[in-house]
Amino acid sequence: MITDTSEKGLESLIVEHMTGVPQGRLATITAAADAPAAYGGAGWLLGNPADYNREYAVDLVQLREFLAATQPELVDAFDLDSDGPTRRKFLARLQGEVTRRGVIDVLRAGVRHGPHSVDLFYGALTPGNAKAEQRFAANRFSVTRQLRYSRAETQLALDLAIFINGLPVATFELKNALTKQTVDDAVEQYRRDRDPRELIFQFGRCAVHFAVDDQEIRMCTELKGKASWFLPFNQGWNDGAGNPPNPHGLKTDYLWRRVLTPASLTNILENFAQIVETKDEKTGRKKRRAIFPRYHQLDVVRRLLADVAAQGAGQRYLIQHSAGSGKSNSIAWLAHQLIGLTHVDPETGAPETEFLQETRFLTASNSAGRPLFDSIIVVTDRRLLDQQINATIKGFAQVGATVGHADRSGDLRTFIEGGKKIIITTVQKFPFILDEIGDEHRGRRFAILID
Repeated sequence: MITDTSEKGLESLIVEHMTGVPQGRLATITAAADAPAAYGGAGWLLGNPADYNREYAVDLVQLREFLAATQPELVDAFDLDSDGPTRRKFLARLQGEVTRRGVIDVLRAGVRHGPHSVDLFYGALTPGNAKAEQRFAANRFSVTRQLRYSRAETQLALDLAIFINGLPVATFELKNALTKQTVDDAVEQYRRDRDPRELIFQFGRCAVHFAVDDQEIRMCTELKGKASWFLPFNQGWNDGAGNPPNPHGLKTDYLWRRVLTPASLTNILENFAQIVETKDEKTGRKKRRAIFPRYHQLDVVRRLLADVAAQGAGQRYLIQHSAGSGKSNSIAWLAHQLIGLTHVDPETGAPETEFLQETRFLTASNSAGRPLFDSIIVVTDRRLLDQQINATIKGFAQVGATVGHADRSGDLRTFIEGGKKIIITTVQKFPFILDEIGDEHRGRRFAILID
């Protein structure tokens, strides 16, 4: 058997796994006509680069098919079957909302256009809820090869791009070390050759950009030319960098086999990825920053959620981390998701999956029943973490109703009675709060995260 060691070979390998479409048929299968289930893929449709509208950065076929299946009245209302002023007005509105709010928020909250409220994504997969499962199944996750994205330089193409219901959420540049090009070359290609002024590369337009080879992965949430900052998206190996040997394939195949499944990506977009706005206390200037979890952050949060969902309250965990590892975001993501976590019996609950028992905690997070914890208490000695938790959770809930700051021991009683789900305190105040928990709240259950 001849092994294709080129970039195109890696591209084909990834797309074939995601869609289930054999390599020999890639040029003949269209996204709208063939469902991935027919080929045993991982839930992804094969996109056609000709369906991508460069003016509005949207796959028109995928968008139209999603709306036709879920909100059919909008197909006629927006005249989606013809290139006229009505459709252009809607697409301009959609593009403007993505520019203003970012693709993640547009997918979560949809858009309004005239008298119409447009849903653009159905998340929160809830096993056992037939209506929720049906709505989630209507989503169209698609992957497109050789996407020509530029209106000016029409021959420029990305190796891969992935879309949800026609909206791009991630791009990929692929390299193969066997051809003497590595992930470093992919990073440099983004920095040198991918103009951040192009619509698909503008801030918030995609959630993440991946540089990938057969050994390592790096990610960037905002392209800035030479200043683009790429972080590792590796699993780590022998207490160091890189990825472990994979006896079943490439070292980096966890990206498309485990991380970028429809269920996993949905969970990331709903509970991790976001745009955070912060304010400089000295200058008063506001700054927007796009966040996407690195692998180790996703790993630790999902491992903890899965174990807590199975074991219940009362366990102890120790997480080792290094400086600059994004600990503050990991704590904020964990605190937020612990709020709604319910127990899943490992014997009778959701089955194991390949990626860190993800189905178990997804089921626990979305199922009915009493939450495992009444409140989440975060103990820190840094005011910065306090501010960062607020900024991170703001994208998922109303901070005023969710987060409280226990500066005095008496604050805890007030916050618990007032329904605060996340309570932040300092290590200096914690001993007094701990006494109050033991004396007055023995019937309640708390998750305590100590930094």
